[in-house]
Amino acid sequence: MNLTPTPNRRTVLTAGLVGTAAVAAPAITTPTTAFAAPTPRQDPFTLGIASGDPDATSVILWTRLALDPLADDGRGGMASGTYQLRWEVAEDERFRRVVRRGRALAKPEFGHAVHVEASGLRPDREYWYRFRLGRHLSPVGRTRTTPRAGEMPSALAMAFASCARWEDGWFTAYRHLAAERPDVVLHLGDYFYEYQAGPEGNVRGIEGPETMTLANYRQRHAQYKTDPDLQAAHAVAPWLVTWDDHELDNNWADEMPEKPEEQPGFLARREAAFRAYYENMPLRPSSAPSGIDLQLYRRVRWGRLASFHMLDTRQYRSDQACGDGFATDCAAADDPSRSITGAAQEAWLLDGFRESDARWDLLGQQVFFAVRDRDESPAEAVSMDAWDGYAASRRRITEGWLDAGVRNPVVLTGDVHTHWANELKADWDEPEGPSVGTELVTSSITSGGNGQDLEIGSYPWQEWNEHIKFQNQLRGYVSTVITPDSMDVSFRCLPYVEEQGAPAFTRARYVVEDGQHTLNLVEDNPLDTVQPR
Repeated sequence: MNLTPTPNRRTVLTAGLVGTAAVAAPAITTPTTAFAAPTPRQDPFTLGIASGDPDATSVILWTRLALDPLADDGRGGMASGTYQLRWEVAEDERFRRVVRRGRALAKPEFGHAVHVEASGLRPDREYWYRFRLGRHLSPVGRTRTTPRAGEMPSALAMAFASCARWEDGWFTAYRHLAAERPDVVLHLGDYFYEYQAGPEGNVRGIEGPETMTLANYRQRHAQYKTDPDLQAAHAVAPWLVTWDDHELDNNWADEMPEKPEEQPGFLARREAAFRAYYENMPLRPSSAPSGIDLQLYRRVRWGRLASFHMLDTRQYRSDQACGDGFATDCAAADDPSRSITGAAQEAWLLDGFRESDARWDLLGQQVFFAVRDRDESPAEAVSMDAWDGYAASRRRITEGWLDAGVRNPVVLTGDVHTHWANELKADWDEPEGPSVGTELVTSSITSGGNGQDLEIGSYPWQEWNEHIKFQNQLRGYVSTVITPDSMDVSFRCLPYVEEQGAPAFTRARYVVEDGQHTLNLVEDNPLDTVQPR
């Protein structure tokens, strides 16, 4: 796994800021350090466990202690001392064959979170892990390592999700995702929402202020992590995470908030949000925040089958042109000096294309990549917050994978609360030209409420956006099986989210054949014929 992007003012991080210490040990012993806080009587593992960012010999294990997850001060009801946890990794779910164990420090300055780098593992293996604090045992998590760099695995099961708003519905989709037991899960942003939660339209009833301080962000992360369906999804497989806007502020760009009047104090808010994000995600120490900066773009290789290029299209982007909504014929959107990735990240990505020997190169990122024109007239009306608002950036990235001879470029996207499947063009002014890649967009977990089903081809914009092959407004996630020969894509949907217990079904299934860059429909299941309410 490549975690060393090209240095720049935003990527020079201080490893000493990591909030945990973990070492391999031949046996688990009772902590005797003078700084250890007394073991609490209540279960401190109320936020569950998680793993992430695997490579061939290691994986990050995460937990955060909280006795009172929704405490207003963001400290989770924990004492101000440091707790010494024990952790184990085993080859079996009952922990009869423990292969690694050690200790980790849960410090108050990092919200009593731990990030354990469990190393010395075998490539391409399934493992189970858990934590212990005194007599308290955490839930058991399932994780895995990646294949060796030169190996070609026969298949990879990968699911990805985005956009879960607590007030809008139940996280049942996470439970269905967990039941599929994928090898890896990508979360592409809007893990939570920063908005003030009030009684109006609040399906789940818990209210809270807009997140502005470190205490607010810690509390909001904890609120979401109390959800048992989200905990199940975290526990089933390693996650690769990236953020979008709502982990900080709607439509933020670099050092600029959505609302200009909120500029004073925004950098302090950004620092708080970044710190809380790191504390609550299974990220490697190389992503530990330094002030207002956090290194999030990184690369994870799954042998020679797939490379995941995890992008950050928020922290380095130019401010949105012509406002941050849809704009018509905005000349600034094509200004080559503007960027959605920043120069250093763009160079890192293009280098990754040139160095890749993967069968599939997947870009895990936040916002709509393909052209999405909502005006059928010759005028172009496109979103300034998406890649349409940074057309020169998109052109350079597309030309980069073409020049590098990337075999199967696939863009994975969240943000827009609906499923989409798009074919990508080298020249968007020539819609009949060959497709040079594909884009898969996941709907939301809950954001926007229940949503609605649409027949394939019925979405009006598809008439003049011929590269858009599928759009559906139900909630859900995307499940894939990647092999050397094809990528099998299932758009998983729920008929409703505003009540608990909804079933899940495959609304549509597409296959992308190796080297073809086109979407082939193999299954079409309208809601009224599959899962009536």
